[in-house]
Order: sequence, then structure tokens, then C-alpha cells
Amino acid sequence: MPPFTRSDVDIVIVATTHDMLAPIAAAAVHSGKHVLIEKPGARRAAELDSVVGDSRRSGALVRVGFNHRYHRAFRQAREIFDSGALGPVMFVRGRYGHGGRLGYEREWRARPELSGGGELIDQGMHLIDLARWFLGDFPKVRGCAGTFFWKMPVEDNGFLLLETAAGQVAFLHAGWTEWKNLFSFEIMGRMGKLEISGLGGSYGVERLAFHRMSPEMGPPETTIWEYPMADDSWEREFAEFLEDIRLGRQPSPGLADAQAALRVVEMVYQESKT
Repeated sequence: MPPFTRSDVDIVIVATTHDMLAPIAAAAVHSGKHVLIEKPGARRAAELDSVVGDSRRSGALVRVGFNHRYHRAFRQAREIFDSGALGPVMFVRGRYGHGGRLGYEREWRARPELSGGGELIDQGMHLIDLARWFLGDFPKVRGCAGTFFWKMPVEDNGFLLLETAAGQVAFLHAGWTEWKNLFSFEIMGRMGKLEISGLGGSYGVERLAFHRMSPEMGPPETTIWEYPMADDSWEREFAEFLEDIRLGRQPSPGLADAQAALRVVEMVYQESKT
């Protein structure tokens, strides 16, 4: 019996190649099942329209798996950000990448009909989501998607320059040519800076640094937190989804967040073709 029609199934987790994410999620929510759909959620924003419609009709809730929001460093960073300790935020800067592996150009991520694109729709989606989480939407989108090393029909590097209506900027780079795995995300305020680095494992110890500006300027007062323990972001993310369901609240990040991030990617892909 398909899981979507079974009475003993309440939640469906969709973690497939990108071409199947939206169709499976749509079938699940159409049957009234709550869905956790892995990022990016689809190959294009429009593919999620049916999921949105079916979710509204059935009342099923949909969470999109932008788990980086739930890393320990980002949970702590968000508390500091929300406290106002950074002052007005000026810009964010993010870098994310790995170096692939032998045969990477033959894997499914290199096939646009399955993936929808390359590194921008892969790790770049995490950077875009985090930038939106701290700054909001980006009506101005500029960028470049290029293939510099891997022989594949999708990009192995993406460069983004995004701007909010208030003039805040996100400068983001995601690459499959980062020979030493890298994660770095910085949030620059007028009164301080937050710097998140590492994600554990091959990306290095997860770390948060808070640099507080002094009125005299000069060297800042710095506090550093390190998180050498196992990553619990997926566990936290799923616990939050269970709470969404219990309270009947719309998940965040949800479908609107996935569609907004995908539209940014689509705009860069379109710009890179011209």
C-alpha cells in the first residue's frame, strides 16, 4: 500500500533527486500527510505551486529542510542578532564549498534534468536561505554561474550579489572547487560582527565568534564559542516540525522560503545565459 494512503502514516519525508521532490511532496499533501521536503524543494519555484495549492486544500503542513538554521552556531547567532547587539545590519558575506570527488561529473547533480542546476541550487541554496533569514527578501539580484573545472553542463561555482529594499547587501559564493572544504558566514552590524565557520567533520569545528565594537573603535571585544560535538541540526529541525504540527502553525522555513530562494537562483541562471 502506498504510504500516502496508509492511515498509520502521518508524516512523509521527501529526500530524493531534485526532479522528484515536488511531485512526491504534492502527492503526500494531497492525501493530507504533513511533509518535510529536503532543500531545494524543487528544480524551479513554479514546481512547488502544486504543493502550495494541495497544502492549502488539505491543511497538511510542509517544512523545507534548510537545516543550517538549526546548527548550534546559528542558533546562538540568531539570539545575539535578535537582541539588537549588532546594531543595524549592513551586509552579510557567505562562502560555502567542497572539492567534489573522482567521477563527480558523472553523478546525478551534474545532470540538469535531475538536479535543476549545479552548485547554486545545491549548497548555494543554504547561503541564500541564511541571508534571507537575517536580511529579508532581495528585490535586486545580480550574479554569475560558471563552470571552471568540472566537465559538466551545470555550474561548479556561483557568485551572488543580492540587495534588500533597504540597501543591505549579501555577497555569497558557493563552489565545487573548494579543495579544502569551507563554510563561512559573516553578519556585519554597525556595532558588531558575527562570524560562523565550520560545520563539523571535514568543514572543521563549528565555531561562532562575536566581535563587539567599542566606542573608541580599535580591536573589538571578542567572544568565541566552539561546538565540537555531533551535529544535531536535523534532530532540532524535525523536533520543530513536530511542534509545528502540534500547534497547527505554518513551518518556517516553509514553501515560501524555498520558492523565494529558488527565484534568486533562477534569476542568476537567466543572467548567466545573456
